[in-house]
Amino acid sequence: MTLSTQFMTMLAMVGMGTFFGAALDTYNRFLQRSKRKSWLTFINDVLFWVFQGLLIFYVLFQVNQGEWRFYIFLALICGFAAYQSLCKSLYLNLLERLIIFTVSTYKLIVRLFRLLIYKPIRTLVTLIISFVIMLGNGLYTILKWILMVIWSVVRQAIKFIMWFLSLFWKLAPKPLKKYVEKIYNKLEGNLRKIKNSINKWVSRWKKEK
Repeated sequence: MTLSTQFMTMLAMVGMGTFFGAALDTYNRFLQRSKRKSWLTFINDVLFWVFQGLLIFYVLFQVNQGEWRFYIFLALICGFAAYQSLCKSLYLNLLERLIIFTVSTYKLIVRLFRLLIYKPIRTLVTLIISFVIMLGNGLYTILKWILMVIWSVVRQAIKFIMWFLSLFWKLAPKPLKKYVEKIYNKLEGNLRKIKNSINKWVSRWKKEK
């Protein structure tokens, strides 16, 4: 390993130590251990440390092909200590401001979405539904009125036809009346025979079943 590679490795590990300190504070800020279950906190801790280890090894691999030296651990500790003493309070303040800004931006976007998109669409849909219901009620009322008028006309027509037939029957000659009565009695007798035949067939079918 050349001197320049060692120097770059030292700088990279100091940077990774500083990054690790910031990542650890960020992780603790969002984890909120007191509100989490112990088993879930344990799983999150394991995943966090595995991710940080893989990230440090990836950076080290990019710098010196993954060769480990004792000074690498010292550089990581130095970077972490420098972060704790110089940058921690500034970073935490900046992180809180960033969280507040993000939350405020999110709430603003949600309010704008409700005001400019959700409420107008909901109002439009409500108006459309109200219009459809009103139109349906109107059509139903009109159709009901038309059917009532048609039924009134049909009923009056039936009354007129019955009155006309009764008048015609009264004025009809006796031979015609006798002829009509004869046909009526004959039809009635035929219908009675058909009905009796059907009843006998149904009774026989039930007995065989």
